[in-house]
Amino acid sequence: MAQSLSQLFYEATGQKAGEQIALTASGSNRRYYRIISQDNTTSLIGVQGTSRDENHAFLYMAQKFLEKGLNVPKVLAVSDDEMNYVQQDLGNELLFDYIAEGRKTGVFSAPEKEMLRKTMRGLAKFQVLAAEQFDFNQCYPQPEFNLRSILWDLNYFKYCFLKATGLEFQEDKLENEFERLAYILLKSNMSAFMYRDFQSRNVMVVEKEVEGSDGSVVKELVPYFIDFQGGRKGPVYYDVASFLWQAKANYHPDLREELLSEYLDELQSYMPIDKDEFYETLKHFVLFRTMQVLGAYGFRGYFEKKPHFLQSIPFAIDNLRHLLKYASEDYPYLIEVLKEMTEMKQFKEVGMRKPLVVRVYSFSYKKGIPADGSGNGGGFVFDCRAINNPGKYERYQYFTGMDKPVIDFLEEDGEILPFLDEAYQMVDFSVKRYMDRGFQNLMVSFGCTGGQHRSVYSAEKMAEHINQKFGVEVQLIHREQNVERVLASKD
Repeated sequence: MAQSLSQLFYEATGQKAGEQIALTASGSNRRYYRIISQDNTTSLIGVQGTSRDENHAFLYMAQKFLEKGLNVPKVLAVSDDEMNYVQQDLGNELLFDYIAEGRKTGVFSAPEKEMLRKTMRGLAKFQVLAAEQFDFNQCYPQPEFNLRSILWDLNYFKYCFLKATGLEFQEDKLENEFERLAYILLKSNMSAFMYRDFQSRNVMVVEKEVEGSDGSVVKELVPYFIDFQGGRKGPVYYDVASFLWQAKANYHPDLREELLSEYLDELQSYMPIDKDEFYETLKHFVLFRTMQVLGAYGFRGYFEKKPHFLQSIPFAIDNLRHLLKYASEDYPYLIEVLKEMTEMKQFKEVGMRKPLVVRVYSFSYKKGIPADGSGNGGGFVFDCRAINNPGKYERYQYFTGMDKPVIDFLEEDGEILPFLDEAYQMVDFSVKRYMDRGFQNLMVSFGCTGGQHRSVYSAEKMAEHINQKFGVEVQLIHREQNVERVLASKD
């Protein structure tokens, strides 16, 4: 019988495992947990895989990359069947979250830019060093970037996105040009480690001790690379295109050029580079990667009905429109089809949409229902006053619905749970419809007598529910407590 995560935790640390907190796995089928020791002194990340071959590839890669001194998590214990393992806990800061303000506004701060520069330098180093003395036959599902994998991705785009738009096209002509594009891509040097899914969600920002310029040891924020198990032998261009043209990255062309220059300067320390040739080849990979991404968004969005993938489509379409202005003449029919697709009515409309933002309030009826600043006239208002009130007991008077004593009271009493279940059902229906129709604002308010206990608890639970289920941004406002926080979108 394979060892459990708790057993592996004990094997790695000599301590008994306590709480296990499930972590978001994004598009992966693997399950991740933060495992904390019973005395709260140690934490590791536990992973349960669904494919032994995929797990084996990751475990082989992680060991090889550590030997090269690359910034990857250290695996500390593995089950006999390689289906479970525990690894170093790198914290909670994804690069995606670290640059959140820049992504939203398009204006990146100095620390955000510096971390992006470090990431691009780290990518160049990773691609070259990871490939040294590396057995690519250990990779899963394929050892190298080849004709079959290219055509798989192009047909992924054709069947999961292009056909779903309803656009008429000549399939035989399109396949001919897919083959032409594949031929161009395969002419590039294939000697690097190709990460394949190199994007800001697969980079973590970690504080690490490094040697300073004077030889002293200082702490510095550095990028760590995770989720590289899909990597294989291939060209360096693919990962550059994946990262710098990520659909919702919102990099200004000047910043993208700056980061590309940083990457090339680092890469030149490992191999000779003809910059003009590099830029020319990169254009083909950017187009290819954009189509592959649209295929993924089509499958996850149109077929699996996952909202945040649908929300990403306009950004990828905008990227594609810009790319087509400078497209190669090597595959004219493909370019013609793509241009026609980006001009379709559904993409012109969706390109102007902004994502839905839900505002969830708690309030006191004594001070009135919150005003709706969006101009829509309001939304849901739920009256919590029929629920047993912890505020009538003196011991709860100095706590709010965010505090454990009040949470325990409400949940053990039980009245509030079916109340919230009914509220979830009503609000879920509207959130889904608002997203489908491109609406930008929804307001949900919970009121009680003082705006301190029942309404605060209910607003907290509703905000978390909406954010986790639909991936949209939720602005949580406890009006009488003067507390505001944002649950960021999952895109």
